[in-house]
Amino acid sequence: MLNRHRGELYVVLGAIFFSLSGVIVTLVLDHMTAFRLAQIRAIGAFALLFVITFIQDRSSLKAERREIPTLIFYGVVGFAMVQLGYFISISRGIPLSLVSILEFTAPVWIVLWIKFVRKGWVSNDMWVAIALALFGLILVAKVWQGFTFDLIGVLSAVGSAMSLAIYFLMSESQGEKRSPQATVVWGIGIAGLFWLIVLPIWNFPTQVLTTQINLQGRFSDYSAPGWLLIAYIIIFGTLVPYLLVINGIRLISASKSSVIGMLEAVIGGAFAWIWLAQSWSAIQLLGGVIVLVGIYIADRTKANAK
Repeated sequence: MLNRHRGELYVVLGAIFFSLSGVIVTLVLDHMTAFRLAQIRAIGAFALLFVITFIQDRSSLKAERREIPTLIFYGVVGFAMVQLGYFISISRGIPLSLVSILEFTAPVWIVLWIKFVRKGWVSNDMWVAIALALFGLILVAKVWQGFTFDLIGVLSAVGSAMSLAIYFLMSESQGEKRSPQATVVWGIGIAGLFWLIVLPIWNFPTQVLTTQINLQGRFSDYSAPGWLLIAYIIIFGTLVPYLLVINGIRLISASKSSVIGMLEAVIGGAFAWIWLAQSWSAIQLLGGVIVLVGIYIADRTKANAK
């Protein structure tokens, strides 16, 4: 019971850190492309965590030759492809709210995998929880406003959701082989290598590091240097939440972790309301409550098939 509650706390804290970094990300994206930001956050997080892990427990970084293809798949699909699909969808004109909803269908793909591929048992309550949480997110995002259909954009968002599902499932299985730190080092390190291949580092827009970026919203009277905001995204918007979520997945199931992870959209909206003074309508508040009910039901379900 204690491990379960600790796992839930880790995933919730991970969602909080991801959500707050989302506000910082929007500020930085006014000065650099999303793809370059994905590159620098992956490379930066890898460099920091590799040094820490190498000093503390270098043996945990070892991998057998037969594991390398699996780890490459984990890093490219479970880390890099989640962001790539997300960014492509946005670049194709799909509203951010709809992209977020499609990405958070990951729990659906996870339970479908458990049910029909693993041939495991999935509680009926889990299906109800996922449906409620998704419906709540639809209300929070108000996806009916400004809907634009683009086949490539929609498919990219769905691909991002499937990649996110793979991330949760593989993080769960990798927990049997190496420490959480080593798992993140491998995953985010390979993602960083992927971005280096896609985007040559010598063309990186270094001027953003010294640019004074306005903090907007309630803090519009203040600015911060680009390097400081990017450092925050690397440490508290990437490294810390990934470690928290992977630790959480190991203590509860991948399916429950993914449903709890839906909190990210609700908490992100709350941070945008506090920081950027974006108001919430009554229907959005109702949606947030429905998401919480769905997460509560998912958390109360009996252990899902492994």
